[in-house]
Amino acid sequence: MRVDLAGKVALVTGAARRVGRVIALELAEQGVSILAHYNSSSQSRVRETLQEIKSHGVAAHAVQADLSRAEAVESLMTEAAAQYERLDIVVNSASVFQARNLLDVSLEDWELTMAVNLRAPFLITQRAARVMAENPIPGGVIINICDAGADGPWGKYPHHGISKSALWMLTQVSALSLGPDIRVNAIVPGPVMKSAGRGTTDEEWTKIGQRSVLRKTGSPEDVARAVVYLCSEDHITGELLRINAGEHLR
Repeated sequence: MRVDLAGKVALVTGAARRVGRVIALELAEQGVSILAHYNSSSQSRVRETLQEIKSHGVAAHAVQADLSRAEAVESLMTEAAAQYERLDIVVNSASVFQARNLLDVSLEDWELTMAVNLRAPFLITQRAARVMAENPIPGGVIINICDAGADGPWGKYPHHGISKSALWMLTQVSALSLGPDIRVNAIVPGPVMKSAGRGTTDEEWTKIGQRSVLRKTGSPEDVARAVVYLCSEDHITGELLRINAGEHLR
């Protein structure tokens, strides 16, 4: 059965920029009020994002939190419960993405990546499940944004890939543990947005797309629509949805 999302409330981590921002806007277009988490984004960027969300006629609030700190995650979830009387959707989109050779990964690199990419979604899932149990009709949806690390070893991003592989396992365990009221799924985006700060040229971006079966790159909107789909279809849980033009088949 297709679920009407109008009137629901979503927490989106990393919602002030990049893919997380587009996910928040797509949910808002469906009538979902948004609690937009951000960490280091500028206040002007956060204000702009909130204005765009509100332009869809829904409520929007922003909460700053450094997800590498467990106490900050706790504060974020406390704020989420306080801002609205319900929580229906959580999208764990915030992530750190460090390129390293395996032998160059420091303990600090490892701990930061695991804290943001794995521990924070775990803690958010625990708290969100308890809040969702208090909804007028108990239940909700949690979506974890993974990446190619969930499909196999990723030599250039070893600790990142490990964290995302573990996030996929967390997704499955959560789906098993929190059903039937709460559905938990994961999404693996392929190349949908140029990496920040790397200065990828249009020619390089085209070559990246040629590696996939469909021989093209995607867009953040592709991922956002997949989020809406998983939120709307109530017979899907414990699933990994790849939005990557068949890149994993290569």
